Amino acid sequence: MRENRKSIYRNEESKNAVWELYDRQLKDLKIPYKDLYIDTPFGRTHLIECGNLMGKPLLVFHGGNATTAYNLKCCSFLLHDFHIFAVDTIGHPGKSAEVSLSARNQDYGKWAINVIKGLEFDKMACFGGSFGAGILVKAICAAPEVIERSALLVPAAIKNAPAYKSINMAFPMLMYLLTHKKSWFVKCILPMAVTEDNLTEDILITARCSIENAKVKSVMPQNESYKSLEKYHNPVLVMAAEKDCLFPAARVLPQAEKVWKQSIRYLLKGRGHINQLTNEEKKMIVDFLAE
Repeated sequence: MRENRKSIYRNEESKNAVWELYDRQLKDLKIPYKDLYIDTPFGRTHLIECGNLMGKPLLVFHGGNATTAYNLKCCSFLLHDFHIFAVDTIGHPGKSAEVSLSARNQDYGKWAINVIKGLEFDKMACFGGSFGAGILVKAICAAPEVIERSALLVPAAIKNAPAYKSINMAFPMLMYLLTHKKSWFVKCILPMAVTEDNLTEDILITARCSIENAKVKSVMPQNESYKSLEKYHNPVLVMAAEKDCLFPAARVLPQAEKVWKQSIRYLLKGRGHINQLTNEEKKMIVDFLAE
């Protein structure tokens, strides 16, 4: 475990900008919620408690360089059925400790397990997307008995694409950082979205806010070994996108089938890493997690 004492934000104004957007997006949800803080060996962790307080407890992880507030807007379909604990990933934009963990080992997973223990649960159902799903994979490997069931959306850490597959995003990102023009930013993330229709205003605002104000995490949770993954025997839903340049279905789903015979595997046809779920797909996630 390594702690980075330097702020993840460029300056105090940058931190305020991220937090202001965070609070505004939470307000947009128009739901009651409660701020929770848990002390873990890795640092203080912030969560939003919301949803159906009589429902099944569900721990939700957001994607990389995003926030819980934005993620709750994306995952609003979970609010009716579940008692949600939506966690701010440590070391990412949000209100948890500014501690950078390694994406190469299982530190993120161990941190997630400590969050569950801090909430005083022996085990929990969990949902995560992208980097957040990678954290959940790390948690599955660190303490499989604690993750009661898991839904993984476009997940990291199962079988990531080689780094060169996303190299075409580098030049537009450089141009964006030099010019701050929205057009360059759209070109940068378009390979993840496939079409501009998938780039909602919330996505653009959240991603630009993180990139301009925080030190973004470019290293995704690295692949876990076959031996580590196969220790998990609880129910798992893996949803991977056909045109995902980061975690392509052609790599992720066959690996999931090999290591988790019990898994339900689902192909998001024709879609990239950033995508919109259909109502049927949302229902699939809800039904799976509710069991």
